Amino acid sequence: MKKQYPTEVLDVRIDKLDSKGMGVAKYVHPPVTGSNGKQLKLFIPNTVPGDLVRVTVPNAKGRRKATLNFDTLLEAGPTRNPEVDTQASRAGGTPLLAMTYAGQLAYKESLVRGFIEGQGFDGQLVQPIIGMDTPTRYRNKMELTFGSRGELGMHAQGDFRTIIDMKDSILAPEIMVQAKHIVSDWQQAYQLPGYDKEAKTGLLRNLMMRYSFATKELMVVLYATDTSANYAEASQALTDRLSEQLPNLASFIWIKNTRIADKVDAEETAVLYGRDFIYDELAGYRYRLWPDTFFQPNPVQAEKMVQLAIDMAEVKEDMRVLDLFCGVGTFSLPLASRSKELAGIEIVEASIESAKRNAADNGLENTFFMASDARNGLKVLPEVWGQPDLLLLDPPRSGAGGKVMRAIGRFGTEKVVYVSCNPKTLAEDLVWLRDFGYALKVVQPVDQFPYSNHVECVVLMEKDR
Repeated sequence: MKKQYPTEVLDVRIDKLDSKGMGVAKYVHPPVTGSNGKQLKLFIPNTVPGDLVRVTVPNAKGRRKATLNFDTLLEAGPTRNPEVDTQASRAGGTPLLAMTYAGQLAYKESLVRGFIEGQGFDGQLVQPIIGMDTPTRYRNKMELTFGSRGELGMHAQGDFRTIIDMKDSILAPEIMVQAKHIVSDWQQAYQLPGYDKEAKTGLLRNLMMRYSFATKELMVVLYATDTSANYAEASQALTDRLSEQLPNLASFIWIKNTRIADKVDAEETAVLYGRDFIYDELAGYRYRLWPDTFFQPNPVQAEKMVQLAIDMAEVKEDMRVLDLFCGVGTFSLPLASRSKELAGIEIVEASIESAKRNAADNGLENTFFMASDARNGLKVLPEVWGQPDLLLLDPPRSGAGGKVMRAIGRFGTEKVVYVSCNPKTLAEDLVWLRDFGYALKVVQPVDQFPYSNHVECVVLMEKDR
């Protein structure tokens, strides 16, 4: 059994933020006879570089690292936002809430440059990050979790067992906050239990809300371990409350999910009000969004990314364009309207059907969408559609991966535009194209998620001539 050391109260200075937005501090214990002092690395949420904080560390000398909350802010760092309560950002989703917006932008730009340089590229190719004029209440989708003690909110930062009840949110439009409180009041009135992940008991699991800033339509989706039919009185009461208090409600859906995994999933679906989708718009194009549709969560910044991709690629009317990982057509539709023809490849068949429908809704007849994984799609496309002049890819956070990037390299378009939501996997993926003779031309960071640690990038690579 390992020796246990006493709990210590330490005063530490935050040196930097890691890629998760956690403050990092180092403490060196005073050396004992015949040895150097032992170093303790601390990861402390809700801090900014330069903060001096007091922390209580159990078994301090017996560990090399620890993640914990601070007890007291002794001295504020230069980028700390004085208008934010020192512990206000414990809820996940806003790890940078304690930091000024200018500080957030500088941190994210530095993150991107660090990952790009770490793979041997020129960091000067990273352009100044594009931020938001109004970086609040920008999300068009929120997913909340019911706690076992009546909470409804987001997980605590770094602690997926703890739910912080959402009273308000700097991320959510006010109509979503209102909908959340209606659901919470209803839950308490009918004494319906939240899902306990440990015991695997309880009824209510998740609340998902979508809101279109363009069409003003609201979708509310409740995920539960049983059907609405078995809770007929309660579900009707919630339907009445939502529809009476929210004139913008266009869809209320109750979805049964009994899966053990902590994932928003659907087994049985009941539309209790309106339709099973809402309309949204982006860059002048209309889209239908269902509960499981992936759509850019920040329409203001997403429109900027679409325009960046178009400008970087210099799309012309005689070009044929391939949109890899096309989803429901967020980039496909604007590219199609500016090019001769567009092909989209996506592994999720439901997304491909949505992309086809969205193209038809917007009167675009020059599109071809194919359900396939990326590698096989790249092999088949030249035979069934032809060879594109330009390839755009927008992979998931995990990146495209070496096999797909090598396939893109062999595919051989003159230009590749890479839209990324993870600068680490972006930089790793770009290395593969370098091996096929592509040169990195520009990296444009875009802050699509203010107050989070995430940063988007639009990148152009061209074949060396």
